[in-house]
Amino acid sequence: MTPLTPDESRPLSEAIKQGNAKEQTTLKMTQISACINKKNITIIVFSLKLSIPSFTSTTIPINRHFSLESFQETCPNNYQHPKPMLKSTSRHQQQQTMVSLVKSSTHKPHLLQIQAHLTRSSLLQNPKFSLLFLSSLCSSRDLRYARLFFSQIKNPSSSHYNTLIRAYSSSNSPKEAFILYREMRQKGLKPDPISFSFVIKSCVKFRSVFCGLQVHGRIIRDGFLSDCLLLTTLMEFYSSFASREDACKVFDEMSQKDTVAWNVLISCYLRNGRTRDVLMLFDNMKNEGVCEPDDVTCLLVTQACANLGALEFGEKVHRYIKERDYGTARNLSNSLISMYSRCGCLDKAYDVFKGIGEKNVISWSAMISGLAMNGFGRDAILAFEEMRRTGVIPDEQTFTGLLSACSHCGLVNEGMEFLNQMSKEFGIMPNVHHYGCVVDLLGRAGLLEQAYRVIISMKVKPDATIWRTLLGACRIHGHFTLGEHVIEHLIELKAQEAGDYVLLLNIYSSTGNWEKVSELRKFLKEKGIQTTPGCSSIELKGIVHEFIVDDVSHPQKHEIYNKLDEINKQLKIAGYVAETTSELHDLGAEEKANALSYHSEKLALAFGVLVTRPGTTLRVTKNLRICIDCHNFAKFLSGVYNRQLIIRDRTRFHHFRDGHCSCNDYW
Repeated sequence: MTPLTPDESRPLSEAIKQGNAKEQTTLKMTQISACINKKNITIIVFSLKLSIPSFTSTTIPINRHFSLESFQETCPNNYQHPKPMLKSTSRHQQQQTMVSLVKSSTHKPHLLQIQAHLTRSSLLQNPKFSLLFLSSLCSSRDLRYARLFFSQIKNPSSSHYNTLIRAYSSSNSPKEAFILYREMRQKGLKPDPISFSFVIKSCVKFRSVFCGLQVHGRIIRDGFLSDCLLLTTLMEFYSSFASREDACKVFDEMSQKDTVAWNVLISCYLRNGRTRDVLMLFDNMKNEGVCEPDDVTCLLVTQACANLGALEFGEKVHRYIKERDYGTARNLSNSLISMYSRCGCLDKAYDVFKGIGEKNVISWSAMISGLAMNGFGRDAILAFEEMRRTGVIPDEQTFTGLLSACSHCGLVNEGMEFLNQMSKEFGIMPNVHHYGCVVDLLGRAGLLEQAYRVIISMKVKPDATIWRTLLGACRIHGHFTLGEHVIEHLIELKAQEAGDYVLLLNIYSSTGNWEKVSELRKFLKEKGIQTTPGCSSIELKGIVHEFIVDDVSHPQKHEIYNKLDEINKQLKIAGYVAETTSELHDLGAEEKANALSYHSEKLALAFGVLVTRPGTTLRVTKNLRICIDCHNFAKFLSGVYNRQLIIRDRTRFHHFRDGHCSCNDYW
């Protein structure tokens, strides 16, 4: 800066003598401004840019730690872009300042400046600073930049690798985590439980069983089987690939089992369809007394109870929730609503719903779906209107429940109106589940051609489930031509299953086309396609009993078959006649009736009548769709034996009371 001349400095001296502070400041700023030349303007403008609030956001302003002197030292030519440099302070203070900057900086311009300083000051190879900076880059989600910076570190440590592996394990490129793990081993670095944990999670994410097995083998070899947290992650890995046996083995190898490990095992059983074992695990967990079930455990077990229709066990879990004061958790309350609804106990579902202080859209949707699946379509619509009055905005799940309500109750016009209302009023584009409900609605009403047109005109690609829904409607109405077209679509999707061909067999047998039945049976035998056996379950005194067709595995099989024969005689007196179209073999009428006598749901109902007092409600859950004959059987049984029966199959609920069904025989 050019020094002041004597003439220029004289007025300032006089002002100082007079002690006029205001005039002193004004004159000083005027003279400094007059002395700034073009070169100095460049430096000041650049330093001002560094201190703009919008640039620094919530981080510590970079310019606070830089000075004009340091800029001039690094920039002999002031027109050259200056290189920021920390103020001249002690080495320890500089490092502390750098640590503070790295921790607080998230914007890329800041990170680039910090990296430049780390490189210039040779701190890049300092493990403390390079690890801290790499963590900041991973937190900023710029993994491309993080990987580039990582490549500049000459001797990365296990911590460097762990930081990057962790970031990739939760990214859209999880396979990179496994590649880094392999590179880490090749360099002679020994992974620790943290490394293994995130590598396993990445294997789950990019769906590689082989890579996960390799990692498990290395865990055993390196002697980390005592790390319970790592073993819990391994359980999650096997659980995600439906390997229940392997998950159980890992669980058994754990020296100390905590609540998280129990929850992972329960989740594994639930995911693998071993819902009955979930109830057993809950009891074992409570009885051992080492780890108490927490709110997550209760959430998983209520889902299992809902799948099984295990009302008594669900009530026991509900009592446990109240004892532990978990009832304030809204997700648990929502799960209880679903559980009671799926057990056909709407009064208790509504009690839980009323007890929720602030009902969100999930709570309302659970209640609407509960009403829908139990055949109270009009009430579901009223609940939707009340939900809107309270100001809660519906979501996709809400409309799934509404359309399902219309389907179960045959409300065709209302269902089509809701489908249009979704996009026009709420901006929700119908997904494949919404269209599936509409196809089911039209199919049950016998509007098969219209249902087919809906699928063809869908804006989303139809999946196998929606074609199976239409195939089920073809079976109900005996439309074998359209049924054959549907099977062709399933073959195109490479999604055909044994159950699809069984439905087609039903269509052929119901129309008496035994030649087609024979051809299809031959095709199934040649292709080795095995059908899924029907399985029905009934819960009594907290224990779930399962039956298959012609089951002889139950300890009370003789008493059950005797009771079923007695029931059949009583129902025939009341007018029950076997619906022989449900039998898929070309047999005589009497032979067909005998073949239908021992379906799984009939055995479950007979067992319920055998071991419960008169008037007890019986709840049966079936894995497949109930056949017409068993539906009629249950309807007559409810009237003759004065029982309320609730049968839930894979598509809907059937409530029977006094010889009538709530679905009004609407198929």
